Amino acid sequence: MIVYLSNFSEFSDIVLRNQISETLVDQVQKKLGIGVSQNEVLSWRNSLVYIRNALDYAEVPEDCGIAIEFQIPLTSKRVDVLVSGTDESGRTNVLLVELKQWETAQLTQKADVLKTRLGGSLVETTHPSYQAWSYSSFITDYNEAVQTNSINLQPCAYLHNAVDDQVLKDSKFSDILARAPLFLKNEVPELSEFVRKYIRQGDAGEALYELESGRLRPSKHLIQYLASLLQGNKEFTLLDEQKIAAETILDLDKKAQNDKNAENPKRQVLIVEGGPGTGKSILAINLLAQLTAKERVAHYVTRNTAPREVFESKLTGSFTRSRIRSMFKSAGSFISRPSQLIDVLLVDEAHRLCLKSGPFGNIGENQIREIIEAAHLSVFFIDEAQKVIFKDIGSREEILRWAWYFNAEVTDLKLESQFRCNGSNGYLAWIDHILRVRNTAHPTLQDVNYDFRVFDSPNELYDEIEHIDQSDFTARVVAGYCWEWVSKADPDRFDIEIPGHDFKRRWNLSDHGNYWIVTPESISEIGCIHTCQGLELDYIGVIIGEDLIVRDGKVITDPTKRAKSDRSLRGYLSQLDESPIETQKKVDAIIKNTYRTLMTRGMRGCYIYCADQETNEFFKSQLTNSLNPDAPQGPR
Repeated sequence: MIVYLSNFSEFSDIVLRNQISETLVDQVQKKLGIGVSQNEVLSWRNSLVYIRNALDYAEVPEDCGIAIEFQIPLTSKRVDVLVSGTDESGRTNVLLVELKQWETAQLTQKADVLKTRLGGSLVETTHPSYQAWSYSSFITDYNEAVQTNSINLQPCAYLHNAVDDQVLKDSKFSDILARAPLFLKNEVPELSEFVRKYIRQGDAGEALYELESGRLRPSKHLIQYLASLLQGNKEFTLLDEQKIAAETILDLDKKAQNDKNAENPKRQVLIVEGGPGTGKSILAINLLAQLTAKERVAHYVTRNTAPREVFESKLTGSFTRSRIRSMFKSAGSFISRPSQLIDVLLVDEAHRLCLKSGPFGNIGENQIREIIEAAHLSVFFIDEAQKVIFKDIGSREEILRWAWYFNAEVTDLKLESQFRCNGSNGYLAWIDHILRVRNTAHPTLQDVNYDFRVFDSPNELYDEIEHIDQSDFTARVVAGYCWEWVSKADPDRFDIEIPGHDFKRRWNLSDHGNYWIVTPESISEIGCIHTCQGLELDYIGVIIGEDLIVRDGKVITDPTKRAKSDRSLRGYLSQLDESPIETQKKVDAIIKNTYRTLMTRGMRGCYIYCADQETNEFFKSQLTNSLNPDAPQGPR
């Protein structure tokens, strides 16, 4: 959707009369139904004068098309400025211009990422050229008008306040700068030459009208690219009941498509229940490829950022990641989306869905409602025993409530075969038994084909995990969130310190973020539930904090031992007064679910150390005469 669409003559006039910001505020309210912040109004007043002057300097035709604030379909992202016209050969071009008010920036170690001052603080953000190029790529991948009408999209960035090119045009950005050139304050002549190369004749905005009305569909290039990535990739091969589930989902998609043009098209909702390691994520990624090949608009959805970014990195090279990123969405992406705009939403970790979205949890109504409303087919992959945050609402009951609200047809599936923990359902049952999550028939690890060990010190645990990671296996250490993230403010400090062992480590969040689990040098850091849920390794080392202890054989949880910076239990104190028994049960389940989830990330083995000595001794006592002598051992 385009907020403002006109020609250069009218645009120039309204800017010169200082009316552009008021016009845009009015149009955003009318077309997008949202308010505008004062910062956005100021950015329009500042930046649009500069782009108007640059276009005037380039002597663009008065009837070339000008669009301001083009909302990219399927996203909440908006392109700052679009300029349409034809070049000397008569080819139709649309310039995509990303405007920035930055004055300075700093380099980072991350690909296509800079630091700059935004909102009064120094933050990491994508390079402006990368942002412009990624927007252009997304539009190309999903807009039929661009794919069939030979509209050439050409991205660029204009930083009208910046003069120092040492950082912004550093050699590490050479690839992205070649695809989306960047122009600084003193480079108006160069920007004008770039514009004249593509815009010689006006088109009265015709290309912009076609762009706005283009039907949503994945491009042939995107289909072929994704299919080639998965072809022969054993990591994404479907087995047994996964294959049955996939065919069921494809059949429901066909049913939804057949009903798509009805006066009141019926929604399809599928609930896929399965414990850790039953292949839910693999199934979702595989279906993403299959549905895209059928020219469906399909997205992989999670609330947690880590699985999305890790799967992106597995499916792509660092530069082409943006082409895949368009298919991976956060759970809060569907607020105010047109009803049934999307063909299929594949919602992984659906137990992690919550009511509100946004960084402050104050946007939207209900993520489950918004997802079902936005799609013809919604697939929810769920394991309610992996709820690890107090405000998680994802449950079969809640999904059914909104499915019935929208009069959707509901289908249920279960995944039970174990593809993680060395294929051992017995280990999962033992974990549930030992943590007192539920009573099971596996009180011991006898006959369980899984490598489980308890270490007497965190250093011994870490040494073993580091040794394994240097072999042909992947391994990382994770911990309960019982230590404050002090290194965020002071990189020289350590977060996790365990007295008596001279053990000092940092949380993973500073340098490698959500890519921690796949970044080789991140072995020196410790992960948490937020950066490993939904992911897996060959071996996992788990440090159990004092939020879970054992006294006289009884498992006790203590939320006060969680770090203050951890938001998992935020809000429980206010509910404790209103409903103490139910709230305490919920808190108890969340803490146990956290360690259950951490201790099931390893496909071959799990090694633990407990910060509380009595708890460590309890786990060791459970292994006496209990371990399977034929269970695999780590690669020593």
